[in-house]
Amino acid sequence: MIARLRGKVLEAYPNRLVVDVNGVGYEVHVPISTFDKLHPHEGVAVDLRTHLHIRETAHTLYGFATEEERDLFLLLIDRVSGIGPAIAMAILSGMPAGRFKACVANGEITELSKIKGLGKKTAERIVLELKDKVGVADTWQEVASGQMAPAAADAELALVALGYKQVEARKAVRKVLDVTPDAPAEELIRGALRAMQ
Repeated sequence: MIARLRGKVLEAYPNRLVVDVNGVGYEVHVPISTFDKLHPHEGVAVDLRTHLHIRETAHTLYGFATEEERDLFLLLIDRVSGIGPAIAMAILSGMPAGRFKACVANGEITELSKIKGLGKKTAERIVLELKDKVGVADTWQEVASGQMAPAAADAELALVALGYKQVEARKAVRKVLDVTPDAPAEELIRGALRAMQ
């Protein structure tokens, strides 16, 4: 699995980059949000979080500027029926990750359905399945209301995206927070993974 790429941009287009990593050019599909954050052009160094999506007919590499974007992408393709990489990329391109989370948490289907390629029924399914299956919307509401630190929420949802149950993820993150209350999300994830082994 290719989880991260660090290299120089050989080619830059709004929806994909070719990144040179030690002489190997990797084609990476990126959402508009990542393209806007990186402002990539030939010769610029980039550091991407990635997901390699394997199908019978293709191996496609998706790249993201932040962990939050990658985790949201994984959450969508793994937890919402009928959502594949193309629609997940359209969502990330059509709305900032934070705004998307707020829309799901508040059930704002009309705003979600304005994203290109996302109809009302798909928007309803996203809200319903993220609320029902993993309680993601509840976590996002806790952050918005100040009941949970953003780093703790990011860590919890990253663990859910990796396939852990939300209850287990929350317990493990809380164990790490008891020891280091101001830990960043990356440290919380590492500590929680150790605690769950």
